[in-house]
Amino acid sequence: MSVVTVYVVFADQAEAQSIGRAMVEQRLAACVNILQPCRSIYRWEGAIETGSEVPALFKTTLHQADALIEAISDRHSYSVPAIAVWPIAKLLAAYGDWVEESVG
Repeated sequence: MSVVTVYVVFADQAEAQSIGRAMVEQRLAACVNILQPCRSIYRWEGAIETGSEVPALFKTTLHQADALIEAISDRHSYSVPAIAVWPIAKLLAAYGDWVEESVG
C-alpha cells in the first residue's frame, strides 16, 4: 500500500478549509483533517517571528503526493509554505484501500 500523509500549515481556518475541500474535490486527497490553530515560532527574513497557524493532515497516495504538493503550493497564501510528506508505516488495510480508491 502506498498511503502517505501530507502535512501542511495554513494562515487560517478559511484557507485550510478552502484548499482542503478543493484537494478532495480534485481527488488529489482522500480526506483532510484540519486541526486547531497552533502557535508557531520561526525564523523569517532574519527575524524570529511568532504567529498563529492552522495545521492540516491530507491523506493521499505516494503516486499523487507530487501533484497534491503542487496544487496546494499554487493556492497557498505563503511564498514558502510548509508542506511535507510523512510516510505511514502501518495502517488498516481497508482504510488504505479506501484512500487509494478515493484518489484513483
